[in-house]
Amino acid sequence: MNTFKLLAAVAVAFAASFGAGAQTYPSKPVTIIVPFPPGGSSDMIGRAVAQKMTQSLGQSVIVENKPGATGAIGATMVKNAHPDGYTLLVSSLAVFVVNPHLQKSLQYDPLKDFDLITVAVQAPNVLVCSPGFEAKSVQDVIAYEKKNPGKLTFASSGAGSSDHLTAELFWQQTGTTGLHVPYKGGAPAISDLIAGHVQCSFQNINAVISHIQAGKLKALAITSGKRSPLLPNVPTLSESGVKGVDVYSWQAMAAPKGLPSDVRNKILDAAVAALRDPAVAKSMMDLGFEIVANKPDEFAKFQAAEYARWKKVIETGHITAD
Repeated sequence: MNTFKLLAAVAVAFAASFGAGAQTYPSKPVTIIVPFPPGGSSDMIGRAVAQKMTQSLGQSVIVENKPGATGAIGATMVKNAHPDGYTLLVSSLAVFVVNPHLQKSLQYDPLKDFDLITVAVQAPNVLVCSPGFEAKSVQDVIAYEKKNPGKLTFASSGAGSSDHLTAELFWQQTGTTGLHVPYKGGAPAISDLIAGHVQCSFQNINAVISHIQAGKLKALAITSGKRSPLLPNVPTLSESGVKGVDVYSWQAMAAPKGLPSDVRNKILDAAVAALRDPAVAKSMMDLGFEIVANKPDEFAKFQAAEYARWKKVIETGHITAD
């Protein structure tokens, strides 16, 4: 009987401790894993959110960059972390909807291994060309490709990246072919594009807006459903006669599977408040990002649609990660 009472007391104490821990989350620093190098879109979003979450949660929110394998290394680290809310993931669509179709030995399943928090932002891509390339419109690009199949070079930040897959979708929808030139990141791809070593690319608007405004790159079209206020004179692909290539790059937050619901709600509230903070929202919009800040169930539906879409593009284009 004494033993039974002792065990019961321990159980009650444990339950009370667990409940108190959940209620006082966070009681120590929180780490956001960004599975890409510093300076990119995911890193930019992660740091902007971390700064504001530090203020609202009352604990330090630290960003750690764990690059490699198009985000798979950092994503796997988050998958294997304890689901207590102290390890989070901020990543691009590559981790959530692209890698499973390209990497045969992937160590995580994006549809099963994470508790989704929110899609933070989205941004369209822009078809940009080297200043020395003769094309002045999307139709000029299509005409050149049809006359010179497989020869027009398209730079990307890597195999399976948003810029790469947008080019593949563009070729599929226009019945043309080009030459994919993958780089190890967006910065070197853009540098070679400006220098004229490659001719075209579908780059994230935030990565090229300053170069377009400075006249270092020609912007021929944008992949959004409507024109961007940052580039009001640049038509959409649809306006340019190319349908079905409305594409957005996006960044999202997730956690290891098994996160307590009350902890997830605290993280969600803090992340959404950070994204909707007037200063953060303005800085994001000035770069071409659109604030999404949706709910976990909305994120799940969006992920499923994007997963199916890019699976089809990758299979149709026989794309590999090599």
